[in-house]
Amino acid sequence: MYKIGYRTIKTAIGATIAVIIAQALGLQFATSAAILTILCIQNTKKKSVQSSIDRFSACMISMVFAYLLFEGVSYHPIMIGVLLLLFIPLTVQLRIEEGIVTSSVIVMHLYSEHHITWSVIVNELLMISVGIGVALVVNLYMPSVENELKEYQDKVEARFRKVFLEFACHLKRGESYLDEEEMEKIELLLHKGKQIAIREMENRSTNEEECLYRYFAMREKQFYIMKRMIPIVSSISAHYDQTYMIADYIDSLARALRPEGTGKIPLFRLEEMKQQFRDMPLPETREEFETRAYLFQFLYEVEQYLLIKKKFRGENIPVSHS
Repeated sequence: MYKIGYRTIKTAIGATIAVIIAQALGLQFATSAAILTILCIQNTKKKSVQSSIDRFSACMISMVFAYLLFEGVSYHPIMIGVLLLLFIPLTVQLRIEEGIVTSSVIVMHLYSEHHITWSVIVNELLMISVGIGVALVVNLYMPSVENELKEYQDKVEARFRKVFLEFACHLKRGESYLDEEEMEKIELLLHKGKQIAIREMENRSTNEEECLYRYFAMREKQFYIMKRMIPIVSSISAHYDQTYMIADYIDSLARALRPEGTGKIPLFRLEEMKQQFRDMPLPETREEFETRAYLFQFLYEVEQYLLIKKKFRGENIPVSHS
């Protein structure tokens, strides 16, 4: 189904307002104000402000070059090429290359006048101000994506829970339906969640948005540990008391998975279980020895997974979850 996004709506409204204002002021090349507005409207407030600063700076520099070359040398097409040869490398060096296109429009206006006067300069300055100003005002409204972020958070939690339940299932019965596609889905969810959180931070920059970004970054670190767990769990085929104990532990860990969890209780239980293992008789066969080695390696990864969550909860305010 055809859908019109917020940015499209803002661009259409902004361009219209820019032309209306420019025409009301009696400016030449009034439609160019709309071009500036269209180019300055970005996905976030931060990007919009930075884009506006870059374009305004580039336009000012281009006007200086245009005056020196056109008035100082001649109004000849070759001078346009010379101007661009000098102007473009400078904007790249100053990291304001976003303004090359809009500046080129200004240069063409000045070239077409064949004489740069104060009235021409004022006209261009007003047109630039109208175009950029309208874009900044229109971009003040940014719809909140907090609900979308919470949805991604729920999906990530559900996927993580599924992975751990599959781990427990394999340890108990040697059965698992975990595949690469499942891990790719989680990775995609984490990537999208982080990108949306970054965009929200650039629009609002509150503790809530920053915490949500850190949440996805934290889960991403845990995800890579989970990927390391897969070949370890897959190598465990024999079933001993320790295997079932760890399976029960992982099962309870999965069912208790939630954003506001601190990781402290699971870590405490993990230490208790490791102490139990130390008090148990030593392996009697090579197979049991290898199985225990894999189990201890698996527990080490689980511990690293939980320590990441504990550190996250220690550094951040609670993530609300409704």
